Amino acid sequence: MRLFYHLARLAFQRQLTYRTANLAGLATNLFFGLLRAAVLIALYGVNSEVSGITLQGAITYTGLTQALIAFISFFGWYDLMNTVYRGDIAADLLKPFDYFSYWLAQDLGRALAILLTRGLTLMVFFALFYRITVPSRPEQWLALVVSLLLALLVSFAWRFLVNLASFWTPNALGIGRFAFGLSLFLSGFIMPLRFFPAWFVTITSFTPFPSMINTVVEVYLGVVTGPDLALALLAQLGWFLGLAAVSQLVLRQGVRTLVIQGG
Repeated sequence: MRLFYHLARLAFQRQLTYRTANLAGLATNLFFGLLRAAVLIALYGVNSEVSGITLQGAITYTGLTQALIAFISFFGWYDLMNTVYRGDIAADLLKPFDYFSYWLAQDLGRALAILLTRGLTLMVFFALFYRITVPSRPEQWLALVVSLLLALLVSFAWRFLVNLASFWTPNALGIGRFAFGLSLFLSGFIMPLRFFPAWFVTITSFTPFPSMINTVVEVYLGVVTGPDLALALLAQLGWFLGLAAVSQLVLRQGVRTLVIQGG
């Protein structure tokens, strides 16, 4: 546990050193958040509520999803893949630490730094332009924190699994782009899933992607409460455990096929 904390702390500090990148990312996410909010305002027109989400909630949704882009690492994460192609994975596998936990610790540290420097800051700036929704009950804040953590875990397990494709192909970048593009669409990032037809929402419910974004948004907005909230959090936990288990199985198979410098 001490090593896990140490790796997370180092990743947290490393992420904070990229000040210019963090500021540039913040500015970019804010710009597109405001642009997406303007589009939703136009789509709502004279309607004050659509599918249980008010206009204020929809505007908040755009800011929140933009704030979570880097936290969830939605547009791609190829760090593990790159270590396979460079051969660095040989040294990583020899370390006295579970390989999945090794990368998870680093991702948690990175994500926490981004959430503090870009996520929270973006929501503050967003509130200067629009009147956004803010959770009002302590239990809602607690559920939000739990949902955020579980969303990150589900996202990491998915990204870890996608990166393992590098064990079987000389260039898994295309696979990664397809996988991350799919998660971007099915997670509810492009548009709240409640806006889609019921059959489409049913399909997405059989995938881990809504647990990465849609659940967090609905918890934040207070759309899911009571038993539905508990089920949503349990679904996030279940997807993480399932993806983590599959990742471990695929990793074992990948290591068996790994060849580094003819070894």
